[in-house]
Amino acid sequence: MLLPARAKRLTMLIKPPKAVFSRCWESGWGARDPVPNPAQPKTKSCARPPRGIYSAGLLGTKTENPVKTSTPRLWLPVLVFLTTVASSSQVPSSTAEIQSPDLNLILQRLEDVQHQDPAQSRPYEVTREYKVFRGYDKQPISMVVAQINFLPPDIKTYKITQARGDSRGEKMVREILDQETKSAKKGHGREISRTNYDFVFLRQENFGVVPEYVLGILPKRKDKYLLRGQIWVDASTFRIRRIQGVPAKSPSFWITTLHLTMQFATLNGMWVPVSFDAIATIRFLGEYTLAGLNIPSSESPSTVPK
Repeated sequence: MLLPARAKRLTMLIKPPKAVFSRCWESGWGARDPVPNPAQPKTKSCARPPRGIYSAGLLGTKTENPVKTSTPRLWLPVLVFLTTVASSSQVPSSTAEIQSPDLNLILQRLEDVQHQDPAQSRPYEVTREYKVFRGYDKQPISMVVAQINFLPPDIKTYKITQARGDSRGEKMVREILDQETKSAKKGHGREISRTNYDFVFLRQENFGVVPEYVLGILPKRKDKYLLRGQIWVDASTFRIRRIQGVPAKSPSFWITTLHLTMQFATLNGMWVPVSFDAIATIRFLGEYTLAGLNIPSSESPSTVPK
C-alpha cells in the first residue's frame, strides 16, 4: 500500500493542476496544447508547465530533457553550410574591385607630358567665338569673335575682330581674355603640377571608349590663376582633357562668383584649349554665361541681333 504523501505526488504527475492548463491557452504552442479552462481568466503571460510533466510524456508527444538535447546538433550542419555559401559568394565581389591606380605615377606622367607639349615651344593662332547669355535665356545677348596668338615661351595676345549685340558681353569677354593672357606669363606658376596643387584620386570614367582618371585639385595658395576643382586625365596619353573649377581667389571686384570649364584637344599637333565656358555672377548685374569655342578661320561666325 502506498503512503498517503507518495500517492498525492503521483496523482500530481498524472493529472496536473488546472492552473497549468489555463495559464498557457493563448500561447499558441500548437494543436497539441491542452484545452483552456473557461473558468480561468485570460492572461497574456505564459509560463511553461513544469519540466517533469513533459519528461513523463504526459502532455501529448512533446518530450523535453532538462539536461541535454540533440536539437542544436541537427542545426549545426545547416549553419556550417550557410556560412560556407555566404563566404564563397563574397569572394568574386572582393576580387572584382578596381583598385585605385598609383596617384604619384599618374602625376609624374602628367607633368612629363606637359613639359614635352609642343604648345609650350611653338607659336600658334586660334580664332575663338564667344556667346554671352543672361540668366536662363536661350538666346545670346551678344556675340564676340577674338583672335588669340601665342608666342613662346610666355607671350599671349588677343584682338577682338567682331562684336555684336549688348556691349556688356564684349566687356566680359575682354575681362576673361585679360586673365588668360596674364596667366601665360606666370609660366610654371600656373601649371597643373604638384608644385602648385595637392591632388586626390576621385574615380575613373570613360570618355567614349577612352578611359580617364578624374582627380581633385586643391591649390596650395590663394591665387586667382589657380583653380579649385577637378581635372580629367587621359589614362593612355596622360593629357588633360578637361578642367573644371572655381578660382582660388576672385579675379575681379566685379565678378563675385566664377565657375570655369575648359576642354582640350589637338591643334596642329599641339594640345590646346578648344572650348571655354564660364558662369559668372556680375556685381549689380546678375548671372551670365559665357560660352567660347575655337572655330576655323575660314568659318563665318554665328550672328546675333544687333
